[in-house]
Amino acid sequence: QVQFVESGGGLVQPGGSLRLSCVASGFAFSRYTMNWVRQAPRKALEWVSTINHDGGFTSYADSVQGRFTVSRDNDKSTLFLQMNNLKPEDTAVYYCGKPGETPVGRGTQVTVSS
Repeated sequence: QVQFVESGGGLVQPGGSLRLSCVASGFAFSRYTMNWVRQAPRKALEWVSTINHDGGFTSYADSVQGRFTVSRDNDKSTLFLQMNNLKPEDTAVYYCGKPGETPVGRGTQVTVSS
């Protein structure tokens, strides 16, 4: 079955960086556009970024534009999210998945705090 395993989260100070990874399995990863989404405490799921099947197109939420970079390694069925200049409002559980589908992975917690 389709599985996503997110990792790379942690506690970081404002201005710091993290690199999230998501290993996908159970489908032809290289054929699919992929998303990162996040959910902060007591808030709805929020779209963060999209990357098309070959990495030639990327898109970002205004709140992360210029700070986050999405990429992928289709040979390893892995999605990445490089997050720089992190802010407290980036604190959330981050999930990867296919556009339009509810996240099925456990996510990875990112906490930005001094």
